[in-house]
Amino acid sequence: MGALSARDLLLVWERAERRRPAERAQMLFAAACPELEDDALAAVPLGRREACLFRLYQETFGTGLDLATPCPHCGETLEISIGIDALGLGLDDGASAEAVEIEDGPLRLCLRPLGGGDLAAAAGCADVEAARRLLAGRAVLEATRDGEGVDPFDLTDAEVELISRALAALDPQAEILLDLDCPGCGHAWQALLDAADCLWHEIDAAARRLLREVHLLARSYGWREADILAMSAVRRRRYLEILAG
Repeated sequence: MGALSARDLLLVWERAERRRPAERAQMLFAAACPELEDDALAAVPLGRREACLFRLYQETFGTGLDLATPCPHCGETLEISIGIDALGLGLDDGASAEAVEIEDGPLRLCLRPLGGGDLAAAAGCADVEAARRLLAGRAVLEATRDGEGVDPFDLTDAEVELISRALAALDPQAEILLDLDCPGCGHAWQALLDAADCLWHEIDAAARRLLREVHLLARSYGWREADILAMSAVRRRRYLEILAG
């Protein structure tokens, strides 16, 4: 894994721009781990995927995250600066690919951690509850009640909630929550920090900036796009300063 070059950044942006969020996240993950095939990427536990995406962010854009989110109570925009290192994420700290077993009375479940392929499948669900049930069912490798097999997609609401809690404990990095306090009204809440969203925001802004730079330099000097992108950011900036006079 390394920083995205200017050329690779534009390629990722072009391919992912019109994708749905779940598909885009997997495309960004593929850029972070080019050595993995699609099937392997889809099966990597979500916590490990988050760590890989934040690692790519850090190597390409630096260690700081500048975020803005509205307060759900009063609507005031809260601006936050966080260092990626402060999140304490590790590539080896996510869930393993091994299954775990849990029991609740007569119910016995064998679960695996969710991966990006599961989120992509759930993206087509009609609502949040349907997606939650689908994800819970996909996480179940085996389900029995009093020794008899049970359809994992036909569990009770309480059993789906049991699976949700077990998955959160199995892969705690899969859902990164920030504790926030509104300085305006004092409301406290938790906000989800999504690595793919953070990374895409920076890639989108950088790609649009790169395209403007290429346009100006190609129009002024007649250079090819490939030659402009092969330059360092410092050299491109110096040429643009010369053009600006």
